[in-house]
Amino acid sequence: MTTSQKAPPAPALTRPAGRGRPAPGRGPRPEHTLWPWLFVAPLVAGIAVFYLWPIVQTAGYSFTETGPFGGSTFAGVDNYVALFQDPELYLSLGNTLLYTVIVLLGIPIAVGLASLLNLPGLRFAAVYRVLFFLPYVAMPTAVAMVWRVIFNGDFGILNRALAVVGIEGPYWISTPGAATVAVAVVGLWSSLGFSMIVLAAGLKSIPPELYEAAELDGATRWRQFRAITVPLLTPSIFFVLIITVIASFQVFDLLYAILGSSNPVLPRSMSLVYFFYREGFVANDKGYAAAIAMVIFLLIGLLTALQFRLQRRWVHSD
Repeated sequence: MTTSQKAPPAPALTRPAGRGRPAPGRGPRPEHTLWPWLFVAPLVAGIAVFYLWPIVQTAGYSFTETGPFGGSTFAGVDNYVALFQDPELYLSLGNTLLYTVIVLLGIPIAVGLASLLNLPGLRFAAVYRVLFFLPYVAMPTAVAMVWRVIFNGDFGILNRALAVVGIEGPYWISTPGAATVAVAVVGLWSSLGFSMIVLAAGLKSIPPELYEAAELDGATRWRQFRAITVPLLTPSIFFVLIITVIASFQVFDLLYAILGSSNPVLPRSMSLVYFFYREGFVANDKGYAAAIAMVIFLLIGLLTALQFRLQRRWVHSD
């Protein structure tokens, strides 16, 4: 072959028909879209049967009136009209809000304790975390029995300690107002462990280089806590805030176990859920109780939506 002659061009590589990229306009095959739905179907079915359907049923019951021998008749919005005219609704709502505010005071306490337990070189930190977490997993009835002894007006440990400094303590669980505060203090104490575990996990995600750089700049421990720890911990604080508010609006077992069903102060210290329990299972007014349940459901939903709306102003997600 001479230099003036050129080599013939190489033949272009072509893909066999039906292989490689699907032809334009052709979507995934039906069996490819069916498998994901088959995997999530049990979860969706469980949520629908055990969560969504009871909500729909309760909403339907709230528009009915239950007879003394069973059966129900349609009552329209009569249950809601009677409920919003019932002073016990606002009494129980006030008690629930008071309980929620006191329990929320445990979040800054948990932030401080989690930060102390996260200090480098602290011995037995894991043991301290377990001890703080134990009240959260303990049975509410067992916790209530212990605190009933502590709050006893005659021989309780709390009143004896107050007497040492010259303060006469009240009968905590049989005095209106003081009973709600006493139950809320127990709720705060019980929730500290859960909040600390969540916040401690959030502290582990903060890069230690930030603290080293701040220390080189001369920042004190308090300055590091305010400028680094708290801002970067706000996502975890927000999560704890949501869970605490929802749990506080559902308080029942702790209140019922500490005060007792025969306590004369219980009608003036009842929560929203206890109000629902009394109307539905003691007075046997299922329609009225369903209306109370729907009000609780809507209140929790509105408060949660409000918190998600406001978190844009103070939660640092980046």
